[in-house]
Amino acid sequence: MARYAQEPPFSHGTASRIGVLLVNLGTPDAPTPSAVRKYLREFLSDPRVVEIPAILWQPILHLFVLTTRPKESARRYAQVWTGDGSPLRVHTQRQTTLLRGYLGERARDLPLTVDYAMRYGTPSIAQKLSELKAQRCDRILIVPLYPQYSASTTATVFDAAFSHIGKMRNQPALRTVRSFHDHAGYIAALAQSVRDYWMKNQRPDVLVISFHGVPRRSLDKGDPYHCECHKTGRLLAEALGLRQEQYRIAFQSRFGRAEWLKPYTSEVLAELGKQKTRVDVVCPGFVSDCLETLEEIAIEGKGLFLSAGGRDFHAIPCLNERGDWIHALTDLVLSNLLGWTDAATHESLEKGRLRALAMGSKS
Repeated sequence: MARYAQEPPFSHGTASRIGVLLVNLGTPDAPTPSAVRKYLREFLSDPRVVEIPAILWQPILHLFVLTTRPKESARRYAQVWTGDGSPLRVHTQRQTTLLRGYLGERARDLPLTVDYAMRYGTPSIAQKLSELKAQRCDRILIVPLYPQYSASTTATVFDAAFSHIGKMRNQPALRTVRSFHDHAGYIAALAQSVRDYWMKNQRPDVLVISFHGVPRRSLDKGDPYHCECHKTGRLLAEALGLRQEQYRIAFQSRFGRAEWLKPYTSEVLAELGKQKTRVDVVCPGFVSDCLETLEEIAIEGKGLFLSAGGRDFHAIPCLNERGDWIHALTDLVLSNLLGWTDAATHESLEKGRLRALAMGSKS
């Protein structure tokens, strides 16, 4: 078996390109138990996602989790599935198309190829990196669509990308965007999205700023996710001019019996429901609406809040395809392409091709 993958065909005198690869978490291919089982098997087998020794975790995963959870998860996915497919994939596809257009307007001289991948499921990071390389991309920027860095999200994207290029003989240069939790354009887009919502629906008594949770031990071991979430929440609250009592930062999506980051969104919503208030929830950790926002917050969270006595509940949409967000994403990409923007001229490429032919090259 060959140690390195076969290189794509090469021709002297052909201009190289710069690849930009957006990466989101992933989604099942269908809201069915079998599709969800396949997705969860890959997701929950990642040692960065579940930090339990494989010899202990794999029997639990295969004998219990994958035999019970897919059916319930498929039911939840079915509640938010669209005619175009998974909301997460639909929004990521649209964001990619818009980013391609915005970059075409603002950096029209750059030979850019813009695409997207999913960390789990399809299209995979490996597949898209190979496709970019086949399109002559010798420089590739990896942009995880996770505003706040975590080892269980951002780092595992980097793991997959570097693992795949480790199998290449002629590796492209890789750059990565680590996080953008305090990026001015991202914060401004978040704040404006909330203002726009309030202009149409009035203001709540309390704004809950909910982030995806991670096990508490990750914070104790030095993961910066908790701090970056709090900074995003603080900057958003400041941009909206909120007083301390007008917003709460919380963490959702806990799984298992271990302690996760607190306070839990579910407990905060139950507490606020007892006060018979109006609550709005915004989820800055997700740039695309998905299962965690459309079902866990907008359906399950709403039910929890109202059953506790809450008066009115609103889930504010994610940034999705907002123009100000895509402009911010364009800024983020361009700032990370500095130094890669020198394009070879047609004349220099032709001279190089002729030299290669004179030295015996066949192409």
